Amino acid sequence: MQTTDFTTTITVEQTPAEVFDTVNTPQNWWSGDFEGDTKNLNGEFTYRYQDMHYSKQWITELTPGRKVVWLVTDSQLNFIEDKEEWIGTKMIFEISQEGGKTKLQFTHQGINPEVECYDACSNAWGQLIQQSLFNYITTGKVEKPVL
Repeated sequence: MQTTDFTTTITVEQTPAEVFDTVNTPQNWWSGDFEGDTKNLNGEFTYRYQDMHYSKQWITELTPGRKVVWLVTDSQLNFIEDKEEWIGTKMIFEISQEGGKTKLQFTHQGINPEVECYDACSNAWGQLIQQSLFNYITTGKVEKPVL
């Protein structure tokens, strides 16, 4: 049986370069504490939200104006039974132009309906991408959701 990874898409007026730059500053649109390099190929950074969520990401692909891929190399999700469920998953941001606008497709590869955190994680990612990241790209301001 084929599983479907979580995907959501936004379309904005800003350029692919502006969207790319915003994706690479997650501390501006994702609630929590960040440490490390979020902007360079092979950079590593950690994300922590209180004692609920810790993850370490390695930037495995960085194509200016087109694509960003973060591989989760460590994870501690304290709100589910399998606390390391994110390890080996990828967060993929694909940027393209469509009809004079910029389309950002986000996929969390490895997060699908068969994994424990799918419901909570897909709701959180939906809010994070559709609201927080969208607002930051389009207005430069954001009220970061608590995730």
